[in-house]
Formats: sequence, C-alpha cells, structure tokens
Amino acid sequence: AQAYRAIAQFRFRQKLELVRRGLQDESPAARGSALISLEGLSRDHPGDVNSMRSLLHELASNDPNLAVRRLAIICLKNGSPQRESILVLNGLAEDDEADAELRKTAKTIAAALTKRANTR
Repeated sequence: AQAYRAIAQFRFRQKLELVRRGLQDESPAARGSALISLEGLSRDHPGDVNSMRSLLHELASNDPNLAVRRLAIICLKNGSPQRESILVLNGLAEDDEADAELRKTAKTIAAALTKRANTR
C-alpha cells in the first residue's frame, strides 16, 4: 500500500499502469493508496483521471469498502467535467441506502463538476 502512495511523488513512464494495477488490487488498502496517488498525479494532469474514468466510476459505485468509494469520488473532481461522471455522482448522492458521508461527498463533487462544465 505504501508503494502505491509513493507513486505520486515520482515521474516515470509506467506510473499510470502501476496505479491502474493498484486500483484493481484485492486489498482495500492498496486500492485506497493507489487512489491517493492518482488524486495527487491528477492535480496537474486531469488526463490521468480521464484515462481511468470508467474504473473510477466502478469503484465509486460498487467497491465494498466505503473509504475506497469516497476516495474514487474525490479523484473524479480532478478530471474533466464529463456528463457520465456527473450522472454517476448524482445517482450516488440521491441513493437513500448509501452512507451519508458518501452521499455528501458525491453531491459536493457533482456540484463542482457541473459548475466547471457550465463555465466552459
């Protein structure tokens, strides 16, 4: 897990492939650390999030670990404001069976992406 967290500090060609592997790892700690790395990498390069958007949607919607789901939602804020992401986030925000913090995070990120989309 610590190795995935350290990826954001380095710039090498295979960093995104390592992050992708971390996102698909069976360990929630590894997935979470990979998401933290992706969030750090994507602050300056939104393409990093855009290239993994479908995987982030899957993690945000269906991961069994609540922390991993919230981290995936947070990563989406650094990507471009695509309609699919906003729809996924709004769906999570309106899910009465979902955790309250997860719904709040999804609503906040969806609003930020919608605002960015409307200013274009």
